[in-house]
Amino acid sequence: MNKTIWVINQTAGTLDSGWGERHLMLSRYWVKKGYDVKIISGSYNHLFINQPNVKNKTYAFEEVEVGITFCWVKTPKYYDGGYRKFWSNLIFMLRLFFIPTKKLRKPDYIIVSSMPIFPIINGYLFKKRFNSKKLIIEIRDLWPLTPIYLKGYSNNHPLVKIIGLFEMFAYKKSDYIVSLLPNAASYINNISKKPDKFKWIPNGIDKKYLKAAPLDDGVVTQLPKDKFIVGYTGTMGMANALEYFIEASTILQDKTKIHFVLVGNGYLKNTLQKQTKEQKNITFIPKINKEKVQSMLDYFDLCFIGRNDTPLFNYGVSSNKYFDYMLSKTPVLVSSNLIKDPVELSGCGITVKPENAQAVADGILTFFEMDESERNIMGIKGYDYVKKYHNFTVLSQSYLSLFNSND
Repeated sequence: MNKTIWVINQTAGTLDSGWGERHLMLSRYWVKKGYDVKIISGSYNHLFINQPNVKNKTYAFEEVEVGITFCWVKTPKYYDGGYRKFWSNLIFMLRLFFIPTKKLRKPDYIIVSSMPIFPIINGYLFKKRFNSKKLIIEIRDLWPLTPIYLKGYSNNHPLVKIIGLFEMFAYKKSDYIVSLLPNAASYINNISKKPDKFKWIPNGIDKKYLKAAPLDDGVVTQLPKDKFIVGYTGTMGMANALEYFIEASTILQDKTKIHFVLVGNGYLKNTLQKQTKEQKNITFIPKINKEKVQSMLDYFDLCFIGRNDTPLFNYGVSSNKYFDYMLSKTPVLVSSNLIKDPVELSGCGITVKPENAQAVADGILTFFEMDESERNIMGIKGYDYVKKYHNFTVLSQSYLSLFNSND
């Protein structure tokens, strides 16, 4: 009988979800190696384009592909954050205690992907109950550091204290600690006291599974013609430092050949739109399905990524946005400190100071005045790098090596 992997990740999605496909992509390779995969996710995610159809069931099972079954756990709806999202996280954890495990098969390996980190309790108890071989905690973002650095929470804030306790439990009780952040070892090892547990398995992308679906005609008509398009795709939230990108668009209003396009949704979108409502050099487009992202990027001459000026990002970043951009062979402008991100390592773009609109504007002008052939060379560097270091064949095998160690 095939060995079974459980992935507990409240934000895991399918290709139809439009977000959170990491574990689905990894699972496709695990299935090829003879594993059976069960992905346990939440029934609602504000980043999904399409929510799963759970039909008011507390636990809804869906075989999305041969060997890959999703269990959608009913969770409350919320908006972009705050206490409602925290409540949703708690409900997800509590309902995992009563999940009908007979429908999932006994797990040989359990991955708990954070954030949220609360289900590490469930993962630990499942491992004990089923005598599973490995319990792995996967850290996509460092919490409670994220609210401390980005939202100014005190170290003594009750939420920070609570998450810190779960974090310590996770690092102590897991067999391995996988982080998507390349420089997180120093922080995590200081808590776990066991450096051998730490493994870096970054995010990735797989070209052969990406169908470059065409954009809707209504979207294409919104894109300007005969312009140098500086584009952004993704969530419009605090961590992406888009306010400086927007300010750069204001600075460059007189450069009529340069046009800014932002694709996506997020709680800051309305604010950004209001700030630029009088400008003619910027277009906002609603979020599009993952399979259409590459078609959108074909229209961009330059892609943008922004980061805040905070020590948080010194531990690295894991955004799929990098890999989408790089796969499209489009050069990238990054507003960030130098943190050895994929753009810096591959040479596929330029990094300018964070939280500095003039630096962003100057960076855009550098690309605008650059020969197209030079931009193309940068784009190809990114494409080659992401295919070599961030393809799911390699990443899935990294996980398999953890499953099979010391068995």
